[in-house]
Amino acid sequence: MVKPLLVEEHPLDGMIRADRMPHIWCPGCGIGIVMRCYAQAIIKSGIELEKHVVVSGIGCSGRVAGYMNIDSYHTTHGRGIPFATGLKLANPDLCVSIFSGDGDLAAIGGNHLIHAARRNIDITVICANNFNYGMTGGQMGPTTPYGAKSTTSIYGCPEHPFNLVYLLAAAGANFVSRWTTIHVRQVIDDVLYAFKKPGFSFIEVLAPCPIGFGKSNDLEKGIDEMLLYRERCVHKPDTPLDQLGIDLREDQPIYVGRFIDREAPAYQPILMEEKT
Repeated sequence: MVKPLLVEEHPLDGMIRADRMPHIWCPGCGIGIVMRCYAQAIIKSGIELEKHVVVSGIGCSGRVAGYMNIDSYHTTHGRGIPFATGLKLANPDLCVSIFSGDGDLAAIGGNHLIHAARRNIDITVICANNFNYGMTGGQMGPTTPYGAKSTTSIYGCPEHPFNLVYLLAAAGANFVSRWTTIHVRQVIDDVLYAFKKPGFSFIEVLAPCPIGFGKSNDLEKGIDEMLLYRERCVHKPDTPLDQLGIDLREDQPIYVGRFIDREAPAYQPILMEEKT
């Protein structure tokens, strides 16, 4: 019989607040995978932990601010980005990240999202997109794919969702990418890249929500949605931005990759030049 390997500590022990465990996420939820990617990127960044700050809004993804063992702020619904903007403007040396969900960022927080991108604020936004309001019952949200079912669209979503990559590119973000929870190396690499890239960075990560979204769409286990991503994702970063919408119906590809990487000046240096 093979004896289990005993280890004294986990590599991420110092990054997670053990006193907050067990976490609230449902079995199969993808948010923990995205949080792990974020934590690993922090460790690899070489930036002192004292300079890392994470801000979140309301929702399942918003719990990340409570679980990360760095300076963290859990704000009101949709207000993570203006709070983070204030932190960055007050102390430009901070590495400020917003970790939240599609509903918080693109619905009630949508106005803040586009204007932070327009100003090109030097912050990193990580959006765990699970296509619904998972915490409050699986309602249809701004990224629910057309035709997908939810507790408020039982016959299929009648609205066309936001193409978040296209939206953020049009608004002026310096860096925009999309991955899924099966692309952990790419997510880590892009978060690392965003930490050190001036300007507004937006990383969308498609994440399973088997309880909120999956149960209504024949994806009742977390692995079901992961397998869907494995079968349907196509790495094609040169795809025209207006063709990056997500349609989960049969035979529709899901394009992933780095789609925007430009060098427009960030907001803070411009602001300082005006003051002088």
